[in-house]
Amino acid sequence: MRHPEGLAKPQQPDPTPEAAPAQSAAGNLPVPLIVAGLALALLAGEFGYSLLGNDTWLRHPGFTAWQTVVVAITVQALPFLLFGTLISGAVNAFVPAELFTRILPRNPALAVPVASAAGAVLPGCECASVPVAGSLIRRGVTPAAAFAFLLSAPAINPIVLASTAVAFPGSPEMVAARLAASLATSAVMGWLWMRFGREDWLRMPARHSGHEHGRSRLNEFRLGFQHDFLHAGGFLVLGAMAAAAFNVTVPRSVLDMFAGSPWMSVLFLAALAVVLAVCSEADAFVAASLTGFSPTARLAFMVVGPMVDLKLIALQVGTFGRAFALRFSAATAVTAVTCSVVVGWWLL
Repeated sequence: MRHPEGLAKPQQPDPTPEAAPAQSAAGNLPVPLIVAGLALALLAGEFGYSLLGNDTWLRHPGFTAWQTVVVAITVQALPFLLFGTLISGAVNAFVPAELFTRILPRNPALAVPVASAAGAVLPGCECASVPVAGSLIRRGVTPAAAFAFLLSAPAINPIVLASTAVAFPGSPEMVAARLAASLATSAVMGWLWMRFGREDWLRMPARHSGHEHGRSRLNEFRLGFQHDFLHAGGFLVLGAMAAAAFNVTVPRSVLDMFAGSPWMSVLFLAALAVVLAVCSEADAFVAASLTGFSPTARLAFMVVGPMVDLKLIALQVGTFGRAFALRFSAATAVTAVTCSVVVGWWLL
């Protein structure tokens, strides 16, 4: 589908500070952070024993195993999440969005792979990629390229690839497979939008992302970092808790039923990635802990998660509308699984 000129017209940003996505974290603490704080307090061991006055179930081997896995995943992933959200906030505050319109090719078919590759040099959490993509569309970037960037930025940026290398030591092929499958998925989805996307599916974003004249860049950086870190950090801990519970409570017979089938294991971990909604800077550590599954299935977990999960679907609904989000998320999930299987067969 040819890019409609109407989508490229810039709109006036909301002049109120509350319109910026980062401002949502400046008020009440988000629910994920509260839950994460309570979980970490419970994991503090003796504090939990003294608070509850009964350490019988807290000292149960199953709970201590769950506790150990949660702490291990969280501690391993937290430095990467911190660094990634720092860079994401800096990009949002200090890099002008007009830069993309200058460096991307005018031909949309060529702009798509270039935008996909640009995700490798612009670190950011998937929570930040949706408003950034909306900002790019408002500033004249073709939607196909903006959506390719939306998918690739949280999946192949240097922080994510470095965390994958740490989570899978001695397995550079897993890093290469994640890079190749994620790049392929983002580019294919951009081209599919060009061919089959319809203007009436896309509700143009009305909120501003990035720097506005007359506003403090440092303040925008602080608010952007605060938003991304608090929300992504909460989801990280929740994802670690869910992954640990999965490892500890699910019977081995159930795991064997899925893990023993090449296709069922891939589909199962792809669906698990959608539900867990772990931040892309941390999902490699969760995938590495799922040792009963094949490398290709764990690759699917890492490719699908940063592109399709529950929080991303909700963000896309709020930014681009329900008609777009449901179609785009479903198509992305199918494409991501297909690319993971092909790349896994090739490299793993």
